[in-house]
Amino acid sequence: MRKNRFVRLLRYMKNVFDIDVGMRRLSDGRVNPTYKTNQVILPLLLGFMLRIESMNELKYMLKENEFRNVFRRGSRLPQIDTIRDTLKVIDLEKLKAILIHIFKKAIKNKVFRNGTIDGYMVAAIDESGLFGSYVKSCSKCLTKMETGSFLLGAADQFA
Repeated sequence: MRKNRFVRLLRYMKNVFDIDVGMRRLSDGRVNPTYKTNQVILPLLLGFMLRIESMNELKYMLKENEFRNVFRRGSRLPQIDTIRDTLKVIDLEKLKAILIHIFKKAIKNKVFRNGTIDGYMVAAIDESGLFGSYVKSCSKCLTKMETGSFLLGAADQFA
């Protein structure tokens, strides 16, 4: 019997890249949160992996319980407002640490062996707005902010 490939991918991420350990270390500035930071970020990661086009689509997937095969039976998932509120105050340095760990592990496992450009590994961030939404509006929500070019050239730094 063939196993679900998505579940296998999640297991691979957990076993090879220790993604669950990194996510447990995440923190944010919420006071007395109902959900831990990693519980809030995991549905967002799944949405990114599934190429969900907006936060609204993720909201409906959470409402329809479409991730029931991924989480333990009886697990409560956060609502989209909780995810948005957490993203506003999450510790970005710890997210960067997870990314650096993944890069180092991928390099150690020779993932990028032939995928270089003149010996440099290149990573790109596509700010296409896949997780953008016009449903909520406030003075800051619909404003594009300049993000740091952290990933550009980051891989060759650890090679």
